[in-house]
Amino acid sequence: MSDTIRVAALQFGAVSDVAANLETCLRMIDTAALEKPDLMVLPEFCNHNSWYDDKQHCFQVSVALDGDFLEAIAAKAAEHDCYIVINCTVRRQNGTATGTSLLYGPDGRLLSQSDKQVLMGHENDFLEKAQSVAPIVETPIGRIGTYACMDGVVNETPRGLALRGAQILCNSLNSFAVDEGSLHVPVRAAENKVFVVAANKVAPLIPEFLVEPVSEATNIPAHFLDGAGDSQIVAPDGTVLAKAPGSGEAVVVADIDVSSTDNKLRPDGTNIFTSRRPDLYTPIGIASQPATRKPGAAELKVAAIQPDDEGRDAIENSAELVAEAARNGAQLIVLPELFCFADGIVTDPEDGITRSVQAILTLSEALDRADSDALVVTSLVGQTGAGYQHIGVAIGRNGIIHHQPQLHHSNRHAAWATDLGDAQTVADLPWGKLAIIVGNDTIYPETFRLAALQDADVVAAPIHVLEKWETELGLVERSAENRVCLVTATRPSESGTSQIMTLHSDFTLMTPWETRPFDGYISYPLITAAEHAPGVTYGVVHPAATVNKVLSSHTDVVADRPWHLVDAITG
Repeated sequence: MSDTIRVAALQFGAVSDVAANLETCLRMIDTAALEKPDLMVLPEFCNHNSWYDDKQHCFQVSVALDGDFLEAIAAKAAEHDCYIVINCTVRRQNGTATGTSLLYGPDGRLLSQSDKQVLMGHENDFLEKAQSVAPIVETPIGRIGTYACMDGVVNETPRGLALRGAQILCNSLNSFAVDEGSLHVPVRAAENKVFVVAANKVAPLIPEFLVEPVSEATNIPAHFLDGAGDSQIVAPDGTVLAKAPGSGEAVVVADIDVSSTDNKLRPDGTNIFTSRRPDLYTPIGIASQPATRKPGAAELKVAAIQPDDEGRDAIENSAELVAEAARNGAQLIVLPELFCFADGIVTDPEDGITRSVQAILTLSEALDRADSDALVVTSLVGQTGAGYQHIGVAIGRNGIIHHQPQLHHSNRHAAWATDLGDAQTVADLPWGKLAIIVGNDTIYPETFRLAALQDADVVAAPIHVLEKWETELGLVERSAENRVCLVTATRPSESGTSQIMTLHSDFTLMTPWETRPFDGYISYPLITAAEHAPGVTYGVVHPAATVNKVLSSHTDVVADRPWHLVDAITG
């Protein structure tokens, strides 16, 4: 395998004329070939814009695997001696069609086809979902996996590809969402430490004569019905190596070192794949229904604290800040991971137990002094018959009311935290359901999914951030893809600060939005970030908003995850 290769993302639009779209594809491929890439990725639905009269119409404009449209693409792969990924609606048996990503090799052969696993909105009315996982193709330039658009708005499809060995993820998009390019695309590279090559559409995504009527019917400004562009190539650390503008045809290229994807280590030496706990992830592979429960509180005032002191001195300092936050009305207050240990490092677990007991008593007393029923969440040292645990705790004025052991091995605490938890749990509180996710557990998308499947409204995360992607992409994505509110507390560093994330109440596309105009962002949460300094950061989260997880018709971001195709995650 050649380690350094050149990859390209091709950005363009499609219309209702299949022949015209083929001409556009061939022209863009020839343009990209001038850069001599080893791999080209084209957008989703290259054969026809994603608007159909009915299922018969969708079938008629779909392409056959042995038809002229795809044969022409195959010929271009051979002509330019490169791999090409193209996504089209493909004719299947009994008049059905699938949205399928197709990989052609430099000899023009079809090497793989992967059907879309999560259909978006009215795609459910015309297309059939995937019934099998997407293949991984071993090639001289690396192991390639393909997926399309909505498959990357939830984590399971790209996660499964990466776990099965993919080094390069090729994402074909047909999206008008601005947060697709700013969040959902790059996070899949960082959380899996792989490369992502993503190609999106531009120009109207529906027939032009329908733009104004659809805009009026949906209250979406007409220009937001164009593809959002932002085609990009992302490195395994989340760095965007090349990015197209938000409009206009473009080809972006980058040279990538594919071998770098073999390194799955965190800065503390934790391997993000071998430390996973598939035995805990079983619920992800079981069908679930959309939430129908009573919503939580409309508002909840919260606070994230970055202590001024380290070690034992942080206990009294933090207690004063907790009392201040409680008196100011905060009902949920989060402190960093192991806040009363210098740099969050425990050197003596016996002393750690003593210090943790002191911290619990002092924080409880602070709440009592403030005459507050608030909860303080942090992580401390716990002891079990088998050893010691790194454990998240929710502390009230009468002591611990909920606890959550760390679930995943972390090299940072490996010397003492040898006893891991055996489940992600949720506490039922007067204002909603609370999950605590401890430290390194936040880097695993599976942990948040487990909390969401238990209807968590708010996640409190006492953490110690090690990588920029965690604050810039990872934690934001966990809130967005699960529709949960999130309060994180960390020691400020060059990798980021504490954050408070809440959700817009208006979320479901093609329904009236009452509290905000459509601005191109769909699921991106509202974020309050702490300053890079000690102190208290306040915010308000909205537990009631978490009940609505319906992105579009027939598309619930939790219930409609591809639960039947997650063996790589749960096995």
